[in-house]
Amino acid sequence: MATLSTEVPDASAKPSGQLRVLTTLLAAAAALILAKAFGVLPEWLNRIPEWAIPPTAQVLDVIFDFVQNDLGLIYVTRFIAEGPLEFLLDTSANLLEGKRRWPFLGPIPWSAIAAVAAVVGYAVGGWRLAALGAGTFIWTALIGQWKIAMQTMSVIVVAAPLAFLLGLTLGVAAWKYGWFERMLKPVLSVLQTLPFFTYLLPAVIFFKVGPTAGAVATITFAIPPMILMTTLGLKKVSPEVIEAGQMSGCTRWQMLRHVYLPAARTEILVGVNQVIMLCLAMVVLTAFIGMPGLGAKLLAMMGSFKLGRSFEIGVTIVLLAVTLDRMSKAWVVKQPVHFDRGTPWWKRHQMPLIALALFAGFTLLAQLFPILAEIGRKQHLSQGKEIDVVIKSVLALDAIKGTTEWLRWFLNVKVLIPFRNTLLAIPTPAFILLVVAFAYWVGGRKPGIYAAVFFTIVAFSGWWDRSVITLYTVISAVALATLIGIPLGVIAARSEHWSKSILLACDTAQTFPSFIYLIPAIMLFGVNDVAVVFSILIFAAVPLIRYTIIGLSTVPPEMTEAADMSGSTRRQKLMSVQFPLALPTMAVGFNQAIMFAFFMVIIAAFIGTQDLGQELQRTLAGTELGKNFVLGMNVSLMALTFDMAISSWTQKRKRALGLD
Repeated sequence: MATLSTEVPDASAKPSGQLRVLTTLLAAAAALILAKAFGVLPEWLNRIPEWAIPPTAQVLDVIFDFVQNDLGLIYVTRFIAEGPLEFLLDTSANLLEGKRRWPFLGPIPWSAIAAVAAVVGYAVGGWRLAALGAGTFIWTALIGQWKIAMQTMSVIVVAAPLAFLLGLTLGVAAWKYGWFERMLKPVLSVLQTLPFFTYLLPAVIFFKVGPTAGAVATITFAIPPMILMTTLGLKKVSPEVIEAGQMSGCTRWQMLRHVYLPAARTEILVGVNQVIMLCLAMVVLTAFIGMPGLGAKLLAMMGSFKLGRSFEIGVTIVLLAVTLDRMSKAWVVKQPVHFDRGTPWWKRHQMPLIALALFAGFTLLAQLFPILAEIGRKQHLSQGKEIDVVIKSVLALDAIKGTTEWLRWFLNVKVLIPFRNTLLAIPTPAFILLVVAFAYWVGGRKPGIYAAVFFTIVAFSGWWDRSVITLYTVISAVALATLIGIPLGVIAARSEHWSKSILLACDTAQTFPSFIYLIPAIMLFGVNDVAVVFSILIFAAVPLIRYTIIGLSTVPPEMTEAADMSGSTRRQKLMSVQFPLALPTMAVGFNQAIMFAFFMVIIAAFIGTQDLGQELQRTLAGTELGKNFVLGMNVSLMALTFDMAISSWTQKRKRALGLD
């Protein structure tokens, strides 16, 4: 009689050779740490001496200057910035915010845009999305934020289509030519881990400050996922579909246009969703280079500690993010509608015609009723000052004030500062050996080698201590997020109702631009390391909770039933059956949490830190492109080290479980 085994292969068991390597690495690191503790470690083994650090930033500055001026790249980029790109941005700004430049077409009344948003929402997702679309733009107008919201949207409506077209073109080329895909993959890996400040300074130098630089940085930031999703979709087209196209006599262009792209529609639209969300996230962050709009206003309000107004702007950004996310996701799952031959033209284009009629109707009504065109300062319903008073009153309550002050003291004095000082006290070679040991233990030989190379480059960059502080913040935040996120995910996974509710909340939270997470951190803890860690913690906990629920929910029922029949307790079933099978999926969440933390720690430089983010922010005030690149690469290399190790472990675990 066949029996079902609940035993899971132990993918973590290490051969004796691997254990010897790990033991050697850890022993060497321990010897260096002890040598420093006893005062017998030479200084050149504690930190790389200044004379040994290559002038990488200065060399890069010379190269960038040669490319910019001697090769004349600056003239090409400025022509683009002052020509076609500026024309597109001026046109969108005229239409949406009424910027007084040629062709003098705007602004479109807020009521007309809200009406069109309702029709679009209904067309892709029904009445709920219609209400969300209209409600978002009505809120934005009523709360007195229409102009700054349209300044943001005027860049998105230009940047998102351009990022889509460039990403689609490069994705098709990567699918078509293997050598191009191999060349593109490492570039995309670096681009997806570079901090956003690294995108901003080149955009400012090569393009004009303001919307043009913001648009270029936004487009560059949003292209990678479009390339990846296009390539993935085209590779997944079934052979039967391809054969049918070839048998019908299609040319290469016809095969691409009528066979491959329609068959890859879902993946391409997922890429469109990611492009839109990344564009919104980046446009908000371009406030650091003088881009007007919601991000700039939020930055100013948070800088002056006007929490009520910050809260209102934050709600507007969140509503826009959720609306764009929900509509683009609904577009992904909505199947194309086919009409019978002879169907009237107006019936085939019913929704666009309704949208056009409402647009024209509200535009005409706005001429008769000015409030439908623009809501002035004396008419809007902003309650920023009142909310500010309420928030500060609540935070001043003895219970809340006492709790936050104690947490700030405890985390700073007992946890964060000692941990930071411990990491900074470790000699550089010992630190690298510890990271290599971790990467080798988790991912194997290849991630271990990459960890050694990447962290050695960081050590010779001249920014070692700043990099260690950045890493300390990331580790602290992810560790605390793990302590909170995984238990929450486990509890939620026990109930289908709670699983759906928490997953919906996580999906919504992942659409929030990262700036939003700074607001509760500043409200509760002010400006210090605890606020930085807390903001990263909230951001990083979302994927941990999400993938814990998904991982536990996808454990085969027969495995849990077998555990129940064997008399396992809930804890035994969780630890011996569910966790081992869910770990590959949970590892994806852990990897995302680390990537999110590296991204967020740079944004948290606004609060005031001593890490790479603070130095990156300072480079925006000048033209130190070489320094900006070196700092950005340090963040990228550290993030890639963890990404490669965890991804390698996940693949090995899946193979061990027979899931690959």
